[in-house]
Amino acid sequence: MGCTTETNGYDVSMQSNLLKVRLFDTPGFGEGSKGTIPDEEARKVVRTLLQDLMEQNNIHLLIYCVRGVRATKALCCNYNLIRSVVKERVPIVLVATSLEHKEPGMEEWWRDNERSISNLGMTFAGHACVTTIDEIAGDKLKQRHKESHDAICQLIERYRLKGATSKNRRKTILLFGATGAGKSSLVNLMAGKELAGTSPDMQRCTMQWNEYSIDFDGDRYTIFDTIGLDEPQLGIKEYLESVENTYRLVEELDRQGGIDLLLFCVRAGRVTPTLQSNYRLFHEFLCEKKVPIVIAITNLEREKRMEDWWDRNKDTFKKYQVEVAGHACIAAANRLDGRHQLFYEESRVTIRKLVQKFTTDQQKQAWTGGHNLFVSSMRKQKALLTGGSQVRKKDLVPHLTKRCGISLDVAKELANMIKQDVVPTSR
Repeated sequence: MGCTTETNGYDVSMQSNLLKVRLFDTPGFGEGSKGTIPDEEARKVVRTLLQDLMEQNNIHLLIYCVRGVRATKALCCNYNLIRSVVKERVPIVLVATSLEHKEPGMEEWWRDNERSISNLGMTFAGHACVTTIDEIAGDKLKQRHKESHDAICQLIERYRLKGATSKNRRKTILLFGATGAGKSSLVNLMAGKELAGTSPDMQRCTMQWNEYSIDFDGDRYTIFDTIGLDEPQLGIKEYLESVENTYRLVEELDRQGGIDLLLFCVRAGRVTPTLQSNYRLFHEFLCEKKVPIVIAITNLEREKRMEDWWDRNKDTFKKYQVEVAGHACIAAANRLDGRHQLFYEESRVTIRKLVQKFTTDQQKQAWTGGHNLFVSSMRKQKALLTGGSQVRKKDLVPHLTKRCGISLDVAKELANMIKQDVVPTSR
């Protein structure tokens, strides 16, 4: 504390010099007698710097660095100052330091303070729990210092792109729906060409996906077409496979810059509790209601006016508490003739407009789920295990470390979180 007396800029290279960033180190807040400049002056310096960078459109990420102690209202006060200047146009991440002796791992600080941070009204795009000490001997501290370095680099790499307002950034869309709803046909409709096969493997039930790059009207999109949980139950073997597949999906979504839009594909027909379950799995459990969700109703080739279907059924969606930001009534089946072909071309315009509307730069920044997305998914899927059997922690940890490449400490933590509130069966 008290070391930084003015704003300093540093050019930093990461990823073996492949990524170059400019970091601004600012005077500290609330340092009292330990500080070298008054708190109000420090706030003025930071506010002026943020305003200047915002005017130049030259700020992509804010790193809020705090000492790893209990979350307090003072921490919230500083957060509010930053947020008042940048609004929601720049992502803010939290870095908690001085955690070299935190047990069982540095990430434990976040688990201890996450609820308090939320209760104080603070929202962060991401976080890292670290130590900056590198001069003390000992393999454990050296390992923690290396993990801290990697965590900071990953945090900067991942979230700096979310603060860029370039229109060339690919928007990420997560497409989901029951088997046979027409997801692949919907991908082809948006693309204007055949990209996705329309004969899905009916035997698979775990969370796998196909990835498609689609460009239209000057915008660029990456669509993740998921193969969801169509079976009513999962066996332990399928669950462990799903652990790996879900983590890979979350990792890839984060690498792409987060999730900009959830696209729920539904085949026209009776609204069922299964439809509601799929909606809740993706919108509530996986994405914590933080991602815009729209719905595409397919198989409407026989309607005189496709929008009539929504007029007849929108109240039923409300009954099942399926609330969406927008909808599109479409015909996704191609290679028809006459009026059906006209419906198909009309549907392409409709679905593209819907996607563009809810992925514009004026929408909230893309949401990156990270571990929350992964854990929420695995908890939900764990509930589908057959015969009341329970996946053991010793089964989960090897999958997370060997198959997913997660560090042992983080793997144990995630396994504990997934197993939370579960009473193991006798064995």
